[in-house]
Amino acid sequence: MEPINELHLTEPGLVVVDVAAADDHTAFAFQQALASRWATATADRTTHDPGQPGVRLRCYLDLRQDFAVE
Repeated sequence: MEPINELHLTEPGLVVVDVAAADDHTAFAFQQALASRWATATADRTTHDPGQPGVRLRCYLDLRQDFAVE
């Protein structure tokens, strides 16, 4: 996975979330749960490291807004 750079965290309330999951479906379901509550820059694909189990996904959250309640 690419390193986190300063641009990703330019001010308080911005968060980088790295997800490790067993499969794509699980990773995207978790991302969707985050996106339903906060402004989220979502990923459209996961990555897989050869020889390692599961997949990885990175998304970006903006926690500066009010928490959305369903």
